[in-house]
Amino acid sequence: MEKPSLIKRSWARRLFLQRASSGLGAMALGILLNKQRSVAANEGLAERFRYPRPYWRPKAKRVIFLCMAGGPSHLETFDYRPKLKAMDGQPMPSAFTQGQPIAQLQGQTLRCLGPLSKFRKHGQSGQEISDFLPHISKMADEICIVRSLQTDQINHDPAHTVMNTGTSIPGNPSMGSWITYGLGSESDNLPGFVVLTSEGGRNPQPISSRQWHSGFLPSRYQGVEFRSKGSAVHYVNSPDGVDRIRQGDVVDAINALNRNRNKNVTNPEIDTRISQYELAFQMQTSVPGLMDLSDETEESLRLYGVRNVDGSYAANCLLARRLAERGVRFIQLYHRGWDHHGDLVSYMNTCCGLTDRPTAALLQDLNRRGILEDTLVVWGGEFGRTPMFQGKGKQPGRDHHIRGFSMWLAGGGVRGGLTYGSTDELGYNAIENVVHVNDLHATMLHLLGIDHERFTYPYQGRDFRLTDVGGRVAHGILA
Repeated sequence: MEKPSLIKRSWARRLFLQRASSGLGAMALGILLNKQRSVAANEGLAERFRYPRPYWRPKAKRVIFLCMAGGPSHLETFDYRPKLKAMDGQPMPSAFTQGQPIAQLQGQTLRCLGPLSKFRKHGQSGQEISDFLPHISKMADEICIVRSLQTDQINHDPAHTVMNTGTSIPGNPSMGSWITYGLGSESDNLPGFVVLTSEGGRNPQPISSRQWHSGFLPSRYQGVEFRSKGSAVHYVNSPDGVDRIRQGDVVDAINALNRNRNKNVTNPEIDTRISQYELAFQMQTSVPGLMDLSDETEESLRLYGVRNVDGSYAANCLLARRLAERGVRFIQLYHRGWDHHGDLVSYMNTCCGLTDRPTAALLQDLNRRGILEDTLVVWGGEFGRTPMFQGKGKQPGRDHHIRGFSMWLAGGGVRGGLTYGSTDELGYNAIENVVHVNDLHATMLHLLGIDHERFTYPYQGRDFRLTDVGGRVAHGILA
């Protein structure tokens, strides 16, 4: 029997694509990403995994990490220090600061700066929360406030690197990459790790894309930045004049070449390229549906305070809920503008005005849809602010601070209504139930069913892990 001609083969293939509900690319993607759901089944990687995961029944299936980039002041949000208020304007006792890392206040006369906001007790739990956060205050019984965070780096970029990778050494995988590497994705047509950014406030410094990079893990696990206005993802849409069928032809042809190459060499990045081409093809239809808010109720839009996808933090919170519903494993939101060296009250009003309501709306929305219980929500910055005065504006501000600051967690197996840990009487050093960033990561992984000490990846002769060489689970915050 003669082989069909090239024209006949092309016609038959196009007819098949036309008749298929989602095309050949969708079918291939389903196969590829089903494999991705179980790490042990990833092509060419099974031999690397010497242990089963998850290790125990997880409390959380996904993470939404709300990063307040710039470092929000714990002393104007979640850590009221009456003694600091009493010492306002007085010299900062040298016993607190001697030998401690100080950023821009180095060599200056250090004076105490009392809290610039009133604090009130909220909910049945009676958690103390600043008046800057009236909406989060209403969620006091849902959140666990950790007042005893510590980190290693006092400047923004390296501190972000510690928060995202567990170490200040660039080049390591981000926490979102680690988690998608460990658990895969539940979505067949969206990345497992998505990043959204917004800005508003003082000095919105840029966030490097290496903060969501996969490092030495296969690049399929790196975060994908979605823009919350305009085209959501660069280079996904088909060029002008190229329809979906032709685009499917191109994807199929490229992947055929890559698979042929993969027969002759062992390179996990070839598998990555195949899956990325297929995912990009599938995202051409899935992303527009994600960004189209026409299926949201009027009440839902009012809850977040948005009308459309406009690049705001509020819109990103709504998109975070939609991504969570669609099976995305790790969703990271950055709001840039919290670097308040001066005019702190003014900029706190700006930042909290942009983020407080939608953050509370996100918690409420996840809760009423029944997915907060298995979604871990984390809120916080790369560090806190000093108890000492800084005057880089018309009104007081605060410098960078790493020895004690606050974050909160909610959902996903966390005890709501709990205040955990403490700083000293001036809010300088974490002194009770200290939680290092490595401990935060260990606790996150634990809630996801992963043992952080056994969750490793071999690279350059060493088994690396997200928690570096430290980390302990903060069992006191677990429900």
